[in-house]
Order: sequence, then structure tokens, then C-alpha cells
Amino acid sequence: MTPEELSSVVKTTLAEAVASGDINLETLPENVRVERPKSRDHGDWATNIALQLAKPAKMNPRQLAEALATRLTEHPGITRVEVAGPGFINVTLDAAAAGQLAQSIVEGGETFGHNQALTGHVINLEYVSANPTGPLHMGHTRWAALGDALLRLLRASGADVTAEYYINDAGNQMNVFAATVLAALHGEDTPEGGYPGEYINDLAKIVAAQRPDVRDLPRPEALKVVREIAYPAQLAQIRGTLQAFGVHFDEWFSEKFLHDEKLIDSAIATLREQGNIDDRDGAVWLRTTDFGDDKDRVLIKDDGEPTYFAADAAYYLSKRERGFSEKIYILGADHHGYVGRLKAMAACAGDDPEQNIEILIGQLMSVKGARLSKRKGNVIALDDLIEWLGTDALRYTLARYPADSPIDVDPEVLQSKTNDNPVFYVQYAHARACNAARNAEAQGVDHSSFDAAQLTHEREEELLAHLAKFPNTVARAAELREPHRVARYLEDLAGAYHAWYAKCRIAPSTREDGTVEPVTDLNRTRLWLNSATAQVLRNGLTLLGVSAPDQM
Repeated sequence: MTPEELSSVVKTTLAEAVASGDINLETLPENVRVERPKSRDHGDWATNIALQLAKPAKMNPRQLAEALATRLTEHPGITRVEVAGPGFINVTLDAAAAGQLAQSIVEGGETFGHNQALTGHVINLEYVSANPTGPLHMGHTRWAALGDALLRLLRASGADVTAEYYINDAGNQMNVFAATVLAALHGEDTPEGGYPGEYINDLAKIVAAQRPDVRDLPRPEALKVVREIAYPAQLAQIRGTLQAFGVHFDEWFSEKFLHDEKLIDSAIATLREQGNIDDRDGAVWLRTTDFGDDKDRVLIKDDGEPTYFAADAAYYLSKRERGFSEKIYILGADHHGYVGRLKAMAACAGDDPEQNIEILIGQLMSVKGARLSKRKGNVIALDDLIEWLGTDALRYTLARYPADSPIDVDPEVLQSKTNDNPVFYVQYAHARACNAARNAEAQGVDHSSFDAAQLTHEREEELLAHLAKFPNTVARAAELREPHRVARYLEDLAGAYHAWYAKCRIAPSTREDGTVEPVTDLNRTRLWLNSATAQVLRNGLTLLGVSAPDQM
């Protein structure tokens, strides 16, 4: 019995109790959450549904729980139901019902762990969004890994999510970028405030190849030509790096589009209609202090030019107009000051800043022994990190810690093939399960039969308990925006699998006389459990954007 199946049983039992008049409720809950109790002595599963419904049912929560417990005890597959504390319901399954989970996992395949916790949520998830003036570097690596893992988790939990990269291709940085490439074309030094790095010379060669006459053009025209060629070339390089890192965006949204399509003017008009615009000192101001910001924000300066904040407001409103009721921003530690102003801006636009916008601020990462890249500029480039440490090691490590905790990555650990390396530990468990299946199948063990009641060894009970936690782990990781929950779960599951593997043979044993014992249903059923474990390990690694090798 899966957690979802038990949840359905509790909900059906509740409906029966309401229909019979034992419990008085006008509406039934859409979902009933069941979770593993902290102690196995309290049963296989627990639910606090009685505590949640006591007030609308006008009943003592323990009395309500006992009414449900009496009916649940009669359900096939449930051996014991106890009411604990103020009204918790603890459920113990019989061995067959608990073991049935292994078959359900294998049959569910790559969709096992998917859930409906966030069904109906329409989300725009923006992350990375680096300026297209140079290669991605270590500062972007964490946001790429975390953002993509969160995207996968949200989708696995039923949300409709669009991954978006905001291209900062407007403003003075693009003028400086073009001037830097043009200086390289003429063999001049990098201009003050320009972008260092050999990649600029590479871009200059691309420009010269497409427009051999560019050096002879008047400077204003030359700058325009350089920008029109170098910008898409640099953006293509960024796309290629992200692709190598396993990160894909549904939408690449141009800041320049906001200006060209007059979306900033439209946004200001919308904010003015909401009554939160002031015209003073020749400028246009948004009264964000009315909604908790530390100061009001200028949208249009006294010279008539829009500010960066005006573009931020227009971008936010464009997301709303495109149908995204929820907007999630993943920003770096240096953007902590943006939280208050963006939430206040959302409130000025008439949205609920607690529901319609969410801003995740991540801390920085460092890598021991990482060297700056002269070619990429004064940075540690993501390309170099991928080549040095590998995508799997980087992505798993970066997803393994809460976003708000700094990370100091140790390359020696990540490159080691020992249990001290968390990604190796988990991937090895998957490879071991695949190898165990190959060996068992070579000795005639197959999936032709399944007898869940035979999975009674304490290590099997422990492994099944870990497997059952996966859907809820995925749902909670998505709801709390915490991919690290999945990584830590996988490490616990790997440990439970290794312990089971050491005690419970899948393939038949060899007798003292050298003959092999016949294949039994226990062998076949353990193969199902082995396959189920491999499937969950694979599904979890996939959610983190990490591969699951079948041999190592």
C-alpha cells in the first residue's frame, strides 16, 4: 500500500463516517496527508486529520480520531490503528500491504514520486539571468543547479512551471560591452570599466569575420555593428554552457523588448491606475514605502530616462499579463536588498506579495584550489568547473545544501570514489542495484511472480519504510523550495539499501556441494524490491539533474 493509497483509504473512511452520521462535516478535505512517524514503534504511518477537522466537526479531536480508527481497523491490509496524544492516528500495515509498495514503485516507473501537491499552481521561475556580456562563472553555478532542481520538483508535484532567463540586454553595460569588443578589434587596451578576458578577442574575431569592414566604419556605426554581432554570439556561448550543465529554459526574455514594445510605459500606467504613483521633482516615483520598502523608488528620472527599477516593474507585470499568478525569483546574495522593493512593487501593482511573488536569496559558493580564468576574465568560469569536477558532482553538491547556506566545495572529496563523496555514495547504490539485478537474472531470477508477504526481514521493512517516504519528500521539497531534502533522502535510502543488500540475498544460494538452490518466490520478490530501490534512486537523482549510472 502506497502513502497515496492509504491517504485515499483514510479519506474514503472519513466520507463513510460522515455519511453514517458519526462525524458531522459539511465538506470533506481534498487531501489527507499521511507521514512516517518519528518512531517505528508508533506504526507505519500517521495522520493528524482528526486534529485538522475537530473544529469544523465540532468534536473533540481524540473522539473524532477514535471514530475513524474503529473503521480503519476493518480495512484489509491494516493490522492495527491506534489513537495517540491529542488525536493523532497511527496505522500499522500488514506485511503484504507494506511490501506491495515494491511492486507499485516498479509499475509506476519514472513517475513514482510524482504527486499533486501543487496542482493548479501556475508559476514563472526565473533564475541565473546573468548579463550577456561574458561567460557564466562560479557565482552563477549554484543558481543554475538549484533553479533547475526546483523546476523539476515543482513539475513533479503538479505545478505548471515556465523556466525563464531574463536577458539584461539593455542599458549602459551593453554599450560598454560593445566598446570593449571594438577596442579589441583595433588592438587597443580595454577601456575603463570594460570587460577583461581573452573571450573578448574571440568575439572580436567573430565580428571581423562577419563584417570585415567594421574597423573602417565611423565609431557610432561600428559600435552598433559590434553589438549586433557580439551580443548574440556571447548569448549563444551562455546557452551552450547551460546546456552542458543540463539546464534548459523555456523562455529567454529580453529586457530590450520591454523598452522596444513600450512595456515600461504600460507598466507605469497600470501602477498609476492603482493610485501608487507620485510626480515630484520632475520625476515619476512609486510609493513603495506604503508597503514596507525603506524608501520610495524612482521609475522615470528627471531627464526622462527610465530606471532599472522601472524595467523590473515592467518585467514583473509582463509575467502577470502572461498568466503567471506566482512568480519565483532566485537571486544571489548581493541582491538581498531587492526583496523588500520587489515585494512592495508587487503590492503597488495590486498583487498579494505573500502569494504572487517569492524571492529566494542564495549564498555564495567557493571551490578550494579553483583558479581564475584568464580567457574568461577575472572569474572562475562554469565551463572550467564542469571540465574539472563534472556536472554530476557539481549539481548534486550544490543541490545538497539549503540555498541560504554558504558552500565551500572540496574537489578532492568530489573526485573521490569513496563513501565520503555523497554523489558517489548515492550513484554507487544505484549501480549496485543494477548489477545485483543483472547477476540475479543471470541465475534465473525474474519478475514473473511477486509475494509481498515474504518481505518480512527487518532490513526489508526498513528499506520499504524509506521507499515509502519518497513521494512526500518530493512534495515537501517542492512546497518549501528545498531541493536539498531530496539529496539527503537519497543518502538515507542508499544507506538502507546497502544494509539490506548485505543481509538479504536476491539470487539463490550455492550449496556446499556446489549446486545452486532453486529459484523461489522469495528470490523473485526480492528482485522486485531491488528494482524498486533502483527506480527511486534513479527518480531522485533525475529530479536533481544528476545521472544514475548502471555500473561504476
